[in-house]
Formats: sequence, structure tokens, C-alpha cells
Amino acid sequence: MSGSGARPAAYGVMPADTTEDVRARGAGVSRQVAVLPVGSFEQHGPYLPLATDTLVACAVAREIAAAYPVHLLPPVTLSCSHEHAAWPGTVSISSVTLHAVVRDIADSLRRSGVESLVVVNGHGGNYVLGNVVQEASARGESMALYPAAEDWEEARQRAGVVTSLLTDMHAGEIEASILLHAHPEFLRPGHESADFTADDRRHLLTTGISAYTESGVIGRPSLASAEKGKGLLAALVENFEPYFRLLTSAVEPGTPRG
Repeated sequence: MSGSGARPAAYGVMPADTTEDVRARGAGVSRQVAVLPVGSFEQHGPYLPLATDTLVACAVAREIAAAYPVHLLPPVTLSCSHEHAAWPGTVSISSVTLHAVVRDIADSLRRSGVESLVVVNGHGGNYVLGNVVQEASARGESMALYPAAEDWEEARQRAGVVTSLLTDMHAGEIEASILLHAHPEFLRPGHESADFTADDRRHLLTTGISAYTESGVIGRPSLASAEKGKGLLAALVENFEPYFRLLTSAVEPGTPRG
């Protein structure tokens, strides 16, 4: 892990940097990296807030920015939550719009000298982000999507999260644990008895989540704890190391190696 330039990076979900902070940090690295949290505004059952995915993405990005010399960006708070449309409060934008927003951000960063962008995704329904990164890499641009499923799985095991990633699909043990650690003020009483599982969700894209859960929860939030949330974030910070090395290496990410 690179501690160079490490600093407290944000208050709440917003970066606290000044332009001089960004200038000084950029002078100390061979290739500048920005970190963009992407969340959502969608139902998370009766006890977790609509902003859960944004809060989770920001917590991950904030911890990364405290450990690595990266530029922390403010979050994208609306994304592709169409599968949650049956619940009041959910707001979505199209995948085309999200694609354009992230690409515009990356273009703007490159114009200011920040060559690499890491998209920290907090919402599983943002499938288009994988296409954004693939297309950027094909154009020779430096971009990554984090965390991968493997990163979440390793973090889950190391933090002692009991529920599998399949079962812990929405508003479950992982999300509740991170909120209990990073933003306990947003979690309402009652999550302790809100468990509901639906592992076979093969028609999800056709029917939406409302076909699988009445409450909006698919997972076991009763098992959540602040200690697990802290462990999840710590593991994700450590797992970020190879992404940071790849994006700051002299060889472009899309270049074949000898």
C-alpha cells in the first residue's frame, strides 16, 4: 500500500480538498489517479436509506483516498435503479446517461492532467459501468472499475460476513454493516428483524426486484455489525493496491506485456 500523500480526505460524503491540495498531490506522483464513487437513489427496505449505495461507495472511496495519493471526487448519486421502480422514492437515469456522465468526467480529468480514473461502484445494477471501462481501455485510456466481485468476496470472508454474495443481494449484511460503521445515524431500528432471502432470481431483469421481495430486502441485515463494516472497508482498501499499481505503472493498462 502506498502511503505517500495519505490524508483525511473527506467530511461526510464530500471531498475536503482545495485546489492547492490537488496541485501538491499531483506533483508527488508519476501518474495521477482520481476516484469516483457512483451510488444510486433507490429503495433499501424500510430501515436503510434510499442513499445507501451512495453512502457505501463514498465510504469505500474515502478510505481509499485516505490510504493512497488519489484525488477523491464527489459522488454520482443517481444511476440505473430501474429494477427498484416499484417502490416510492427510487429515482433512475438511463444507462446511456450514466455512460455519458462517467465518460465526460474522465475526459475532463484528462484535460486537467489526471490520466487515470477509478470508478468505485456501490450499486450492482450499474451494469453499464463495465462497458464504460472496457471501451475506455480499448481507446487506450486508463480506467478501472472497483471493487470486483472477487474483491467483495475476499473482503466478506476477512470481515467475518456470514451471508454469501448471492444471498446478500440488497439491504443485507454487507450494506447494513458498512452503514453501522461509517454512517450509523442513517440506519433505522428494525433491520435486526428484516431478513429475507431469494437466491433464485433468474427473471430479475424482466420482472424487477418486486417479484422477489415484498419488503425490498434480499439478505440478512440482522447479522450486520459495525465491526464487520470496519473489516470490510479495511479489506477493500488493501485489495485496492494492485489497481493503484496498475494505473500508476509506466506501461499503459491496455498494452501487451513482453
